[in-house]
Amino acid sequence: MSALAKYRHAFLLGLQSNIVYRWNFAIRALFSLFHLAFVFILWGAAYKGQTEIGGFNLDQTLTYFVLLLVMQFFIGAFNEDYQISEEIRNGLINQFLLKPINYYAYRFSIFVAARAVSGFLALVPILCALPLLKDHLVLPHDGWRIALGLPAMAMAAMIQFTIAYCFGLLSFWFLEIQSFIILSLAVETVLGGQMFPLDLMPPWFFHLSQWLPYYYQMYFPTAIFTGRLDMASALSGLALQAFWVVALLAIGHLLWTRGLRRHTAVGG
Repeated sequence: MSALAKYRHAFLLGLQSNIVYRWNFAIRALFSLFHLAFVFILWGAAYKGQTEIGGFNLDQTLTYFVLLLVMQFFIGAFNEDYQISEEIRNGLINQFLLKPINYYAYRFSIFVAARAVSGFLALVPILCALPLLKDHLVLPHDGWRIALGLPAMAMAAMIQFTIAYCFGLLSFWFLEIQSFIILSLAVETVLGGQMFPLDLMPPWFFHLSQWLPYYYQMYFPTAIFTGRLDMASALSGLALQAFWVVALLAIGHLLWTRGLRRHTAVGG
């Protein structure tokens, strides 16, 4: 209980810190509506003259992108990698080496607090635009999608954060990690289904992506909620998603222990 209290306190501090920057998140969410407008225009043009693409109609595809936008604000890692990198390079990491606190759990608590603020603020412009969007939103009513989609969403958040955590820890070896982060973001945009639904890609590409962690960051929980995956695919996907959570946690722990061997405790 005392261990949980530590991270609950870190969560509350993160909540207070991110509320200070609430307007930053609100403005980012507002501008995301412009991105959504371009999505509607682009896919409206793609569907012109045809009722389905890849077995899904226009409203189903637009629903996918609307939910994907909301999902990004609730579980996406924005700048956690840079924050971790800065704490390592500036010596602020030293304070965690002398206290009975797990650095990963501490940073994850702050990540959850930040996503709670950004997620709920992102709902405001979406709700304002709901009168324009409601005729295009088509969500399945299967109860099992909620039961499987929520844990998929939680594990997706862990995968998002842990990948950012691992890239941040590269600062133990490299002075600048921006190139690694940009490369990862480019791969995530394509393999995570943020540019287009992965099931519209060639079958070999779609099946290959299912073995990579990026598939389980955004596309997988969104596909469950929007009906792009059946129950069997969702269940098998949850097993692979759990594997990637454990694997990435192991990689993060390895980078942490190896990185501390190279760390020189100066500053902080």
